[in-house]
Amino acid sequence: MALEMKMNLRLSQQLIMTPQLQQAIKLLQLNHLEMVDQIQQELVENPVLEELPEAPEENPRELPDAGPEVALVADERKAESDIDWAAYLSRRSVSDYRGGYDDEDRETIESTITRTADLSSHLEWQLQMADLDVESKAAGLILIGYINDDGYLGAPLDEIAAKEKIDPEFLEWVLEKIQAFDPPGVGARDLQECLTLQLNVLGIEDSIVHDMIRDHMHDLERHDYKRIAKVLDCDFDDILEAVKIIRQLEPKPGRPFAGERTQYIAPDIYVQKVGDEFVITLNDDGLPKLKISNYYKQILQNKARATKVEHDYIQDKMRGAVWLIRSIHQRQRTIYRVTESIVKFQREFFDRGVKHLRPLILRDIAEDIGMHESTVSRVTTNKYVHTPQGIFELKYFFNSGIAGDDGAVASESVKDTIGKIVAEEDPQKPLSDQRIVEILQEREGLDIARRTVTKYREMLGIMSSTKRKRLY
Repeated sequence: MALEMKMNLRLSQQLIMTPQLQQAIKLLQLNHLEMVDQIQQELVENPVLEELPEAPEENPRELPDAGPEVALVADERKAESDIDWAAYLSRRSVSDYRGGYDDEDRETIESTITRTADLSSHLEWQLQMADLDVESKAAGLILIGYINDDGYLGAPLDEIAAKEKIDPEFLEWVLEKIQAFDPPGVGARDLQECLTLQLNVLGIEDSIVHDMIRDHMHDLERHDYKRIAKVLDCDFDDILEAVKIIRQLEPKPGRPFAGERTQYIAPDIYVQKVGDEFVITLNDDGLPKLKISNYYKQILQNKARATKVEHDYIQDKMRGAVWLIRSIHQRQRTIYRVTESIVKFQREFFDRGVKHLRPLILRDIAEDIGMHESTVSRVTTNKYVHTPQGIFELKYFFNSGIAGDDGAVASESVKDTIGKIVAEEDPQKPLSDQRIVEILQEREGLDIARRTVTKYREMLGIMSSTKRKRLY
């Protein structure tokens, strides 16, 4: 077979992800706080970008009949004459005369507190105060490092001893010392040991309570108190009294020392009702307004002021700055249009609450605003909207529908109804999932399967009926 060369003409289309397009997609996925950080980073890296300064406030006090120097002297003399020197000197402390700050400028004690003590710091402080030798304290520090935020030892003791090359019996003895620290139950290896340590600290010697914790944790979890009474050969009332004591114990000793702080959400957009209409406002707080530097514009216009390398560098940065500004404006317009469409589809929700949330999918919004579903998905991910009903993620408004007598009902509305039904139940006779199905059919006319109710209940963090049951 002979080899030969041929020339063919073929027409094709390809989607190429240019750097500019990648940047636009990246900006579209950022929430408000991430967007502020990204712009600040671009201001540092791109010298062509500048932040528009805020408009200066006008000075209401003017002296039109005097020159600038005379006006300045007059202002200074007037300021000195307005000071009450006797009151000023009386409120200054001795430390202020030694180079300190005025009491009015001094920070409050609340603002100087950096953080609360965590569990590790609390245990290390007690270890240093304990009557132990240096070697025992060193082993104690190692063990404290293995205690997790819940207060439990995070690894088997034998494994710790082998890894740290410490005698297991000696490490066991040090662990017993740590388990006597505050909070009660800290350093336990499992739930049974944790509860037993707390009983010892509280001085509770009831054999029934100890037996239930040692041998019947599974029955306690299932609230099968009758079986416990039968196995332990006790009265049912005695079992209930023991359960009351166990319920007062703390299954996670480290909970009071949790160092996590509340993470506040900065909404990307606000929806407010003005009259009968909803007004959409983008959140621009802290978002710098950008412009192109006039200095670098002049350099590009006057090529003699820069070499070819400098000219090419400035031109490349100029293109990046222009594209960044355009991408930011496009992002803001896209978020606005998506939110505007959501308000149109979910008008009943904004007026009357979660009960009136309707089924909605990404395709509905994409077809309404003439964009692709992937674009709508990027816009609604990790972005929040402030509404008259509260703060919600934009993804919250997209949910499947469940058939009902009055048409399809949104899944989020069904979850809210299930939560209210469980909240109203009798704790001594909790509702089963099948009974919830029947109630939804009777009250709401919803045709829903039991497994769907189970799935929604678990998504809401609600335990099964056997675990929700209370006998007292």
